[in-house]
Amino acid sequence: MSRVGKKPIPLPKGVKLNIGDQVLKVEGPKGKLEVPVPAGVRLEQKDNELQVIRDGDQFAALHGLTRALANNAITGVSTGFTRELDIVGIGYRADVKGRVATFTLGYSHPIEFFLPEGVDMKIDKQTHIVLSGHDKQVIGQVAANMRALRPPDPYKNKGVRYTGEKLRKKVGKAAGGK
Repeated sequence: MSRVGKKPIPLPKGVKLNIGDQVLKVEGPKGKLEVPVPAGVRLEQKDNELQVIRDGDQFAALHGLTRALANNAITGVSTGFTRELDIVGIGYRADVKGRVATFTLGYSHPIEFFLPEGVDMKIDKQTHIVLSGHDKQVIGQVAANMRALRPPDPYKNKGVRYTGEKLRKKVGKAAGGK
């Protein structure tokens, strides 16, 4: 039984839906998104809600997945998503000019990172990055790619991390002994 799939999706003002056979097109003030609709799952718009209906129990997993993807698309085009990262380390910093972000992360060279369309980046104090956009998947992937430039070191916890991420610090090498 899909508890996620049964929950109706409320439609905010300014969001327009175009329900097709294989795709749901969502348009709002922040942008446009398309959500694939798999076979065995139908979408129905009633009043100010979008209902996801499945044709049989064999489509239970797709039922919840489709509902979650549609909800993320509707939320994205109406309010948008943000992801925050912190850069920790002496001399580590970031700068953005247009669609190119430049990272200085302790390597022998600066790293240039090209931002995809639909992703905006703001930097506070050179070490706090705020990514925003309307596509949740793209924002998450860009944040993961930025974190992968210099993942947090397990001994000193230096590197790029998500804001609020809990890290476990390892104990260093013990001196002494024979």
